[in-house]
Amino acid sequence: MIKMGMLLGGRYEILEKIGTGGMSDVYKAMDQKLNRNVAVKVLKQEFSENANFVSKFLVEAQAAAGLMHPNIVNVYDVGEEDDIHYIVMELVEGITLKKYIEKKARLSYKEAVSIAIQVAMGIEAAHNNHIIHRDIKPQNIIISREGKVKVTDFGIAKAATSNTVTSNVMGSVHYTSPEQARGGYSDEKSDIYSLGITLFEMLTGRVPFDGDTTVAIAIKHIQEPMPSPREFVEEIPVSVEQIVLKCCQKTVDRRYQSMGELIDDLKQALVHPDEDFVQVVDPDEAGATRLVVETGEEEEEYEEYGEYEEEEEESIGFRTSTMNHTSTMKLRTGRVPEKLLEQEEEEEENRTEKVTFFLILIVGLVILALIVFMIFKIMGFFDGTGSILGEGTVTQEETAEVTMIAVVGEDEDTVTARLRALGLEVSKQYEESGSVSAGIVISADVSVGTILQEGDTVTLTVSAGKEGVAIEDVTGLSMDEAVALLQQQGFTVSTSESYSDTVEKGYVISQNPEGGQTVSKGSAVTIRISAGSDDSTVRVPSLIGLPLGNCEEELAAVGLLLGTVSETYSDTVEEDLVCEQQYGEGSYVERGTTVDVTVSLGATPASYSYQASIEAPTTEEAPQYESGTSVQIALVSDSGKTLYSASVSEFPVNISISGITSASGKIIMTYTYEAVVSEATESSAAVTEKRTGSFERAVTFTEE
Repeated sequence: MIKMGMLLGGRYEILEKIGTGGMSDVYKAMDQKLNRNVAVKVLKQEFSENANFVSKFLVEAQAAAGLMHPNIVNVYDVGEEDDIHYIVMELVEGITLKKYIEKKARLSYKEAVSIAIQVAMGIEAAHNNHIIHRDIKPQNIIISREGKVKVTDFGIAKAATSNTVTSNVMGSVHYTSPEQARGGYSDEKSDIYSLGITLFEMLTGRVPFDGDTTVAIAIKHIQEPMPSPREFVEEIPVSVEQIVLKCCQKTVDRRYQSMGELIDDLKQALVHPDEDFVQVVDPDEAGATRLVVETGEEEEEYEEYGEYEEEEEESIGFRTSTMNHTSTMKLRTGRVPEKLLEQEEEEEENRTEKVTFFLILIVGLVILALIVFMIFKIMGFFDGTGSILGEGTVTQEETAEVTMIAVVGEDEDTVTARLRALGLEVSKQYEESGSVSAGIVISADVSVGTILQEGDTVTLTVSAGKEGVAIEDVTGLSMDEAVALLQQQGFTVSTSESYSDTVEKGYVISQNPEGGQTVSKGSAVTIRISAGSDDSTVRVPSLIGLPLGNCEEELAAVGLLLGTVSETYSDTVEEDLVCEQQYGEGSYVERGTTVDVTVSLGATPASYSYQASIEAPTTEEAPQYESGTSVQIALVSDSGKTLYSASVSEFPVNISISGITSASGKIIMTYTYEAVVSEATESSAAVTEKRTGSFERAVTFTEE
């Protein structure tokens, strides 16, 4: 049982639930070891004792564990504790592409293509590691607050063998490829088909194939021609239209053969959208594969593997009731029985007849009501106020009365829910308190037992605790909604504006301080509002932490170029990764601008200093040395670097050096002296010559 505040694996502190699916829940957690927020996906308790469910749950971790790419949600860890099975992943704060499309109705071709490029780069990284995703759809693509696009949920991914796999698992039926719908093999080109459907939805705001049942949709993927996105949005450029159609060819050989090929065409479409450079081959409908239905006396059980967001159509098995028996339908290669087709046609005709009947009935009732109204109007039964003459002026039902309940000392969320259930509106204000726990209601502006009308507003005073008020997260809200919400909490709000390709105009891009932080009541909060996209400028992506080789692709995806590359030490970024970029992430620059980057040389080396008074050579060190003789002094570090060099004849010599990168070194002293070659005799003087002597002193430097 997961509880807030509990510790998983001795390091992951559960903070809050952020999502749920058919088989698992997702929590925001703090990795105490690395001091970072993560997402923890936990298998639901009712499935934890089933080895088959546990195995399927761990497929995601096994499939994605080896993938490290900026366009993939990275998997950090996997574990099991007290029958709790969990996967630890990168926490991406943002919205799914599905919700983003719903919010904007449809995307511009530039935005759609830019997102598709990033998705394709992430999938390409998986394909290069022989991993096929097999469930590409907008629900499994996340757009972070910074505009980064990431592919997630490798829940039904499969390691490829010889580039193909045979499988009876299919992703969401709206995005599944024909070969997946038939239950046949699926390979990298199946992901290309699903990405093509996703691009179609971004461009048009709808999926190309829909129906009343998952079987009907699957049949359309197999049999029906792919509609052109330009049928729904005429301004889509011809190159983008052809890219979608090539991705979604029924036959795998006619699609793009790799994500790399698709990425090249997508990038070219950004630069030359109206050029006809995509080679599209019309699908051969004669070779289309159809559906066959297998029925058995025994009911076959289908075990659904839940995703972050449950969908009814995410199933390869389709359950249908016919009279008094239940059968399970599977997709196989073959032909559809005529009986099934006739049955579907008959059902479709019945549905059409029912809809037509009800439409005629509704239209008839409306016409009848208008005729009655006009007759009463002509005969003077209405006095112009909306009431019938002689019957008084009853224009609306009286509002129901509500009795105020006790709320003091209760949790604010509980109180809010109870008051709204009574039909009352709730307003909150926060007050710091050292005696009342945060989130507990201190008082209300309406006393217990007061008679109110439905729709009246009750203002609650809620404790913010000793530490102050937790700021609401207003990102994604409209400016008016965000300002009203923050002001209601007692904050002073200021706004700024900037362009955004991912956030709709007039909506909040970011806030400072961020949502969830606790600050004093009355603090200033700045929210950044989207001014919409600017075609002449592009948003600079984050390059920090990327290998240099990935930077050029990241920049090219948004129309920018890689500039000068320099190097420096960094204590926060690992060696050979980008630690600085010329323009900050999220800033806007002209399309085609070059961006300079700096690559980390690793952590800054430790620094040492040396301060000493060097004494003259001793007799033990230099027996031949004579006081006053010139001595060459050199201070050399263990790395071989000469730190000091001088010729002196007087001692002591004071030295002070800082910024040394070695912990120790040595002093080398070199001097000259007269050596007797032969002693003097009665007939000749002594013969001498100059010789050189040297010695070393080991020294240790002091860390700065």
